[in-house]
Amino acid sequence: MQNGLHPKPHPKHHIYLDATLLIAVVALTTSGQGNDRPNETRSSMPSNTPSQPAKPTQPNVILAICCMSLLLIAMDVTIVNVALPDIQRELHASIAQLQWIIDAYTLVLASLLMLSGSMSDRFGRRRVFQIGLGMFSLGSLLCSVAPNIHGLILFRGIQGIGASMLNPVALSIIANAFTVPKERARAVGTWGAVAGASLALGPLLGGALTQTIGWRSIFWINLPISIAAIILTALFVPESKAPRARRPDPLGQIFIFGFLSSLTYAVIDSPIAGWRSPRILGLLSASLVLFILFLVHESRRREPLLDLRFFRSVPFATATVLGLSAFGCFAGFLFLNTLYLQQIRHLSAFTTGLCTLPLAIIMMIASPLSGRLVGSRGPQPSLLLAGLGFTVSTLLLTQLSSTTPIALLLVAYVLFGLGLGMVNPAISNSAVSGMPLAQAGVAASVASTSRQVGAALGVAVAGTVVSLSHAHHTDFAKATHPIWWMMVGCGGVALVAGYVSNTAWAKASTERVAVLF
Repeated sequence: MQNGLHPKPHPKHHIYLDATLLIAVVALTTSGQGNDRPNETRSSMPSNTPSQPAKPTQPNVILAICCMSLLLIAMDVTIVNVALPDIQRELHASIAQLQWIIDAYTLVLASLLMLSGSMSDRFGRRRVFQIGLGMFSLGSLLCSVAPNIHGLILFRGIQGIGASMLNPVALSIIANAFTVPKERARAVGTWGAVAGASLALGPLLGGALTQTIGWRSIFWINLPISIAAIILTALFVPESKAPRARRPDPLGQIFIFGFLSSLTYAVIDSPIAGWRSPRILGLLSASLVLFILFLVHESRRREPLLDLRFFRSVPFATATVLGLSAFGCFAGFLFLNTLYLQQIRHLSAFTTGLCTLPLAIIMMIASPLSGRLVGSRGPQPSLLLAGLGFTVSTLLLTQLSSTTPIALLLVAYVLFGLGLGMVNPAISNSAVSGMPLAQAGVAASVASTSRQVGAALGVAVAGTVVSLSHAHHTDFAKATHPIWWMMVGCGGVALVAGYVSNTAWAKASTERVAVLF
């Protein structure tokens, strides 16, 4: 594999939705050391050791199996949010505890994404994928029988461990099954369509199950899908490993998890304890120390978890900031609107799901369109449209009240879905194209991680206004206004990124970074 800038995809071969994430996970799991054969397991055993015959490869069956894991993860994004008010009532949960239901999952997922990639390198992708399915199904079962809110939060963390082994490893399995570029592009197009359909299905299914059976049933739905995927994986998916596994970085992993956890805990707990309380100041200090230790450790390590030189590339740094801000907005948006629609407008869980459906549908339509734009004209048009969608949508919500017309809300949801659909492929493209080809996978995996970190922080920040509203008995809708203004600012970030991405300065930075690798 040669160094050099990642080439712009030919317009004829557009890869839909988060297509460059496929490149991301392939290189993440191979660490830029080359591709492994799809039907063969690499082993460190002596060559005279007898090996089992390779399973016959059936790419479309493998794609269907991997899409089952995507269905689980993508649907989980929206299905749990819709059930939050019912969970709060039954388990007597505080707003902070509702935040942790979301963040226990996303924090663990964000922290372990790259570790799971290196583990699949070393121990085999099929094996790690099956373990991930098992962990996710176990976490789902435990969530469905959680006796209290603390147990539910803990079991959501177990779900997050399993989820970290699913989509990244599944994409790598797809890459090994589809070796012809055109076929691989079609496979990722199918992957993108399943992602959009899952996001659309989540609110409806979650609302229907919560309203008719109860919130615990939203976790039961994961069990038959997970079990079927485990069995089918054993039957049809061949094992594969990287030629040389990337060395794990356990200390870096501990530092980054500690940093994210302490920072998130401080933000969530601050409305109750106060920013000046010893506990909050201690958590913030701990997060700062851990972050500094992470930077020092990574700068000295030969094979770091995160190569800090990446951030010298303006497109890569821009993609990371966009991942944090865009998905922070998305997670906060879902969290606040679910509580608003059910607790302030007194809509049922199913009707809430119907209200958020336009967001998912427009996102599903906009993502492939953005993929085409990125492929033919680069990320700038998509980022400008995304910034416009985010800005106008959240400007409308800065006037949110308990009597805001539902029609106006739906317009805001559609515009937000447009912004999110447009920004997602642009983030991946900026991350990958801003780095040498040999580092493209690790770069895009960092962008993927930034999305999850943004989601965790988005829920943490958005929930603070709800906690303050409850504590001071103020109007919930008005209390959300500062958050919407913050999201307006994030829309501005996307607009600025759209402008910066096409400057000579940004292009020159990628050339300077290329010579470092």
